[in-house]
Amino acid sequence: MHSFAYYAAAAVAEIGGCFAFWAWLRLDRSVAWTLPGVAALIVFAVLLTRVNADFAGRAFAAYGGVYIAASLLWLWLVEGTRPDRWDLIGAVVCLIGAALILIGPGAERQP
Repeated sequence: MHSFAYYAAAAVAEIGGCFAFWAWLRLDRSVAWTLPGVAALIVFAVLLTRVNADFAGRAFAAYGGVYIAASLLWLWLVEGTRPDRWDLIGAVVCLIGAALILIGPGAERQP
């Protein structure tokens, strides 16, 4: 359960950090937006190292599903565009995949 909390917090930090650059480069906001963006991306990287996984690649792969779902929440809550059913179906598929990677039998394999 701790891993999910770290993944969720990492997703907020990564999406927020990336959005800061989006705002600067695509929404004509000030370059000053990049400062909190960089800070948020550093927080993202630190949080991702706290996930309970023996291998970085497995932690990153599982995070991908969480990132997709969180991005769709961002789309809806921050950008005001409601995800369609295909977005939601895709997010569910990705979260199932993330769960399989993180808690499946492969999570216990050693190299």
